[in-house]
Amino acid sequence: MTAETLTEGAPLIAPSTIDHPLYESIVEACKSVYDPEIPVNIFDLGLIYTIEISDENAVRVIMSLTAPGCPVAGEMPGWVADAVEAVAGVKMVDVEMTFQPQWGMDMMSDEARLELGFI
Repeated sequence: MTAETLTEGAPLIAPSTIDHPLYESIVEACKSVYDPEIPVNIFDLGLIYTIEISDENAVRVIMSLTAPGCPVAGEMPGWVADAVEAVAGVKMVDVEMTFQPQWGMDMMSDEARLELGFI
């Protein structure tokens, strides 16, 4: 999504399909993936923006990185796809990278802030 395609009132981050039966298992799978430079999983870091699950159990994950120049930028989407594909019932996984909105420390969970000594 580019700034030009944003419409007024539209959320910057698309909502996740939280009412789907696979949602919690997919979140747990995402929590098994860690940024090698930060000892916190990528879900609690706030790098997973959206988990969209279709009625056919196809999963679309929209994620970001802490910085566009992240050394694992080319590998991280594959790690997420591998983790989510392993969830029983998931039919297909598509992981998309975005930098809109740019990740910020305010996106981290309280657990991540505590782990990193910010609270």
